[in-house]
Amino acid sequence: MSDRRRDGVEVEVAIVGGGLVGASLAIALEPLGLRVALIEGVAPQADSQPSFDDRTTALGNGTRRIFESLGVWPDMLPQAAPIRRIHVSDAGRFGFARLAAADHDLEAFGYVITNRVIGGALRARLAGVAGLELRMPERVGAVRPAGQGLELALESGASLRAQLVVAADGANSVVRAAAGLGAEIEDYGQVAVVAHLRASQPSDGTAYERFTPNGPIAVLPLADGALGLVWTLSPAEAARVQALDDAACLAQLQQAIGWRVGRLLQIGRRNAYPLRLTRAETLVAARTVLVGNAAQGLHPVAGQGFNLGLRDAVTLAEVLAEAQAAGRLVDCGAAELLEAYAQRRRADRDGVTRFTDGLVKLFGDRRTGIGAVRDLGLLLFDLSPTAKAALSRISWGFAGRTPRLARGLRLGVGGAAGAAAGFGGPEREP
Repeated sequence: MSDRRRDGVEVEVAIVGGGLVGASLAIALEPLGLRVALIEGVAPQADSQPSFDDRTTALGNGTRRIFESLGVWPDMLPQAAPIRRIHVSDAGRFGFARLAAADHDLEAFGYVITNRVIGGALRARLAGVAGLELRMPERVGAVRPAGQGLELALESGASLRAQLVVAADGANSVVRAAAGLGAEIEDYGQVAVVAHLRASQPSDGTAYERFTPNGPIAVLPLADGALGLVWTLSPAEAARVQALDDAACLAQLQQAIGWRVGRLLQIGRRNAYPLRLTRAETLVAARTVLVGNAAQGLHPVAGQGFNLGLRDAVTLAEVLAEAQAAGRLVDCGAAELLEAYAQRRRADRDGVTRFTDGLVKLFGDRRTGIGAVRDLGLLLFDLSPTAKAALSRISWGFAGRTPRLARGLRLGVGGAAGAAAGFGGPEREP
């Protein structure tokens, strides 16, 4: 791997942001043999990398297949806790719904892994990516047109020119702003308190989602028998909970979630994250593409944010691979390629965003009579195998074409040629 500091380096793709999505994109592009630079403000082994912390992420089956295709899943699997059952309830009301993976011929609906484990596996794989221009730690100061490309002025004083710049630098994306792309931001007025728990009953593979007047609480299985907590509260309540000692915090949480996981015994370090819906007005600008949280940041209620962002990354890689296989990859930043990416992501992105935002607002609606309608809907869902089967497929993508890497199909000249010619197999995972 290259880590040279040359001024005016020319690459075909510059990825700004080396978190989970940006790192995955750099790996996905390797078979194409392109000159790629990955720019990240935090050093590779730094504990302060915000994407590689102890928060837990629920990986859908499509994401698991992508990681298998990228060769990183074996390093994650020992620390991956399968979600074999899902239990949804409405606190203080009668509504509930249950799903079992075995009922849909699935080993699991997905897997829960800490971001630190995912990041470690990606970092190890990045070390073997041939020809990657790694710039860590390095930050982008400005982005400006430069001939048939864009020039990235780096804070170190170096510069780098690229045909295509990929914004993988998060919800407050510098690249998105530099491209003049606006974003709609809706503050949910909620904060997620995140921690690990120990309970008297070890995790049995059930993920619990409990909707309360303050917001949803998710309790997720972890590989070591512990539990991952995402506790949504108002900002004032979150501040109060953060100030409690462990015993008082556990007592309040026990009251909120009940006893399905047994008696709560321990809670680890608590971190708090404000929750907003961030959605870029469009995914592309001149020689610029948005992926991951730079494109959209979602509420964690359905655990879809990272899965959606990863599909952004591998779809972009697929569009470039198809153009290469057809002999059309003369310019990675060509407008027609960027538009093809935006079109291919539209249905999945719109569907997941509406689904997630709709859940937040449906269960947050306190108008008279809405709770009864909501609970009736949950009970009807619990009785409908068809509805459950449809929900179980969301982990592959909400709508549109499933990316090739999520179907276990290769990219690169050999792997993408069949897709370009129409021989890519089924569009959706069976």
